[in-house]
Amino acid sequence: MLESLPIVNQPLDHPLLEEKGIELAIKRLDLVHPLVSGNKFFKLKYNLEKAISGGFDKILTFGGAYSNHIYATAEAAKAANLKSIGIIRGEKVAPLNPTLAHAESLGMDLDFVDRSTYRLKEEASFLENLVEKFGAFYLIPEGGTNELAIKGTSEILELGDNSYSHIATCIGTGGTFAGLIQSLSKKQQLLGFSALKGVFIHEEIKELLKNHQISSVGDFRIFDQFHFGGYGKYNQELIDFIWWFFENFGIVLDPIYTGKMMAGIWKLIAQDFFPSGSKILAIHSGGLQGNIGFTARTGIKLPSLST
Repeated sequence: MLESLPIVNQPLDHPLLEEKGIELAIKRLDLVHPLVSGNKFFKLKYNLEKAISGGFDKILTFGGAYSNHIYATAEAAKAANLKSIGIIRGEKVAPLNPTLAHAESLGMDLDFVDRSTYRLKEEASFLENLVEKFGAFYLIPEGGTNELAIKGTSEILELGDNSYSHIATCIGTGGTFAGLIQSLSKKQQLLGFSALKGVFIHEEIKELLKNHQISSVGDFRIFDQFHFGGYGKYNQELIDFIWWFFENFGIVLDPIYTGKMMAGIWKLIAQDFFPSGSKILAIHSGGLQGNIGFTARTGIKLPSLST
């Protein structure tokens, strides 16, 4: 089963932080496991345990062509000696991109469906057709967010993290955000940085917390203005920031999630959003495999080696 390596909180040193009286550290979940990176490790851990205890020999999930979730699920399934099936949104393009090629090399059975069919992924009739096609499987939703994923992400914060005044994380499907809310201490505030364009994310998170009956003794806030154009979108400002961050701190970020979050945090620090004396812990959610696919797709080189 998946076992975590020791997780490091890496403090950052920079004149802006000193000027503003701010402490900032990165929780290096990108180093939590040699194969299953970042928050995906915590999302998949208990789902794999349930699949095995339930007698399943294969897991099935959904994702896009460059999905971190697809990549991590293929790795996790192989590590747990389970077969894996990935239902991929969109037409198959040959040769496969680096994300899908790696997943297939690990034994994941890739099944491509058009976008209108993909939208049926939660419909009972569609899932029944998948059972007929592939046989019995353990289902993990797109992005991995379900009750067991939230249970896993609630374990990201450790006892020593109570000293931080602010915890920051990216938001995609919201599973990591929901888990972190449960484990906040009374004086902490959780800051979520949405990678998606639109204010709808506030209602989605509210609905997620309601459906899973999640409450917190701490506070939380969601920022929806640091998406750089929307999910999967980018501009030169974001690319420049990712390189600047790597050159200053030796930490690789990705352009889908962590790059946007850290750019948002840095801008908020410069704008005096955080009171002097604040201690911020930013969660590095991994997903760095996507940098290779991003370069293949756009021709834009990104840092690819984390120190």
